[in-house]
Amino acid sequence: MSRLSAIQPDQATGKAKELLDAVHSAMKMTPNMTRVMANSPAVLQGYLSFSGALAGGVLNHKLREELALAVSEQNSCQYCVSAHTAIGKMVGLSGAEIEAARDGDSASPKTAAALKFAREIVAKQGRASESDVEAVRAAGFNDGEIAEIIAHVALNVFTNYFNNTADVDVDFPKIALRQQAATATA
Repeated sequence: MSRLSAIQPDQATGKAKELLDAVHSAMKMTPNMTRVMANSPAVLQGYLSFSGALAGGVLNHKLREELALAVSEQNSCQYCVSAHTAIGKMVGLSGAEIEAARDGDSASPKTAAALKFAREIVAKQGRASESDVEAVRAAGFNDGEIAEIIAHVALNVFTNYFNNTADVDVDFPKIALRQQAATATA
């Protein structure tokens, strides 16, 4: 059970209701993650605004989902791996592409470079090196596309951390993680 309550859409009021209604209208469902985020309409609005802005970017649907899968697996976020596996299938990723993305890889050298770059950003806590940037640029990404890759990493780190910390109940077909991240002990 989630550590933070999930707001029931039919019991939501004010801005939370408005946002949850918009999510349901767009997705034909109201994912648990958004219901838990609705505890703070500012958090849900921030997520929806950032996600919506990036959806209007130049990176295609498939690459955005592959980035989400690579980052989510690296951060051991079962909710996000499960959600992005389902969404990835909806945007046309094959089972093999989904599995490769979870490993930070792809049969496409250009996509593989983007996924490797994303995983380097996570591993280096945002401190990618000049050679990391040059490698993704050499694979054919321009500065705008590189900026969007960085932004997608940030968006997915946010949702990974949110779902892992809140322990949001997975409401997509559950996908087993390959390896649990090491957890810090206090």
